[in-house]
Amino acid sequence: MIAFVGLGNTGHEYSKTKHNAGFWVVDELARRWKINFQPGQGQYVFAEDKKRSFLLVKPIIGMNGSGIPVKDVVHRWGIDLSELFIILDDVDLPLGSIRIRPKGGDGCHRGMESVIYQLGNTHFPRIRFGIAVEGEKLRPSEKYVLKPFKKKDSVLADEKIVDTANAVESILRNGLNKTMNNFN
Repeated sequence: MIAFVGLGNTGHEYSKTKHNAGFWVVDELARRWKINFQPGQGQYVFAEDKKRSFLLVKPIIGMNGSGIPVKDVVHRWGIDLSELFIILDDVDLPLGSIRIRPKGGDGCHRGMESVIYQLGNTHFPRIRFGIAVEGEKLRPSEKYVLKPFKKKDSVLADEKIVDTANAVESILRNGLNKTMNNFN
C-alpha cells in the first residue's frame, strides 16, 4: 500500500490558507481518481483505492499534531516508510516550485516535525509545495502560512496544485527517482 498524506488544517477558516497546500493536492487526486474521503479510525480522513493499492490521507487534528494520525495510518495499513509520501507547504520555496525528496529533516515545518517525532524516523519521501511569494513579508511564517494567496497569485497556486498531483501520478507510474529528475 502506498500512502499520500496531505498536511493541512481543518475548518472553513483555514480552507484557503497557504498552509493547506497538502490538503489541496490530495483533494485534487481524489477528484481525478473518483474516490471519496471517509472518516478513519483516528484523527484523519482517508480515501482508498484497493484495486490499485493506494491511499490518500488528511490528518484532521491540526497541523502541529499531524504525526499522531500519520503514525496510526502507518500501523493500521502496514505501510513501509519508503511508501509514505508527505505532501506539505514550504515557505522557503518560491510559489511555482515543487521539491521532492526521498528523506530529510523537518525544514522548520511544525507538521513535518510532528510526523518525524511520532515515526521516530526521517527516511520517508516528501513532496514540498512552494508557497513563498516574492515581495511579501514571509516572517513570521506562522502568520504568512495562515493567510490565503492574493488573487494575482491564486492562478499560479492552482496550476501548482495540478502539477503536484501530476508529480504524484508520475511517482506511481515512473518511480520516485525519475519523478524527482522531472519535477525538481
